[in-house]
Order: sequence, then C-alpha cells, then structure tokens
Amino acid sequence: MTEITINEVDGRQTVELPEAYRLESDIVRIRRDGNFLVLEPVEKRTDEWAWLNDLEPFDDDMVEAALNRPGPDEYDRLDCDLRLKD
Repeated sequence: MTEITINEVDGRQTVELPEAYRLESDIVRIRRDGNFLVLEPVEKRTDEWAWLNDLEPFDDDMVEAALNRPGPDEYDRLDCDLRLKD
C-alpha cells in the first residue's frame, strides 16, 4: 500500500498521485465508500454530439407529425389549469 501526504491549499485538501496511480482523464467522480474515497475517471469526450451518429433516421410518419403538429391556438389547453393562484 502506498501512502502519500495530504496538502492544504486555499482551504482545500489536495494530494499528488504517484506516477503508478496517474489517471488518463482530466475529470474524476469522487465518492465515499465507508472510510474510503473512490476516484473514478470520467471518460474524455472528443465529440459531444457523436451519439447522434448512432440514431436511426426518422421515418416519414415522424417527420410528418413533427411538421404538422398543432399550434397553441389549435388545441384546448384549458383541460388543466396550471396557473398559480394568488
């Protein structure tokens, strides 16, 4: 087991990770597990929109429904009055 020193900097505790424990990520999630602190690297994202490439194209019915949806004055919104009361 490796021991390292906890440093106090501007009211925060910091540690310097030995080379054997270096993480590939610039961001980590931290959580407690009993007396343990667990650091979990957050995977680097090079393209925040890359997940869109995995979506299937919209079918014609979906496009038609999106383009021809009713506007606010075309349907009755008074079925449920959500306005705040004085």
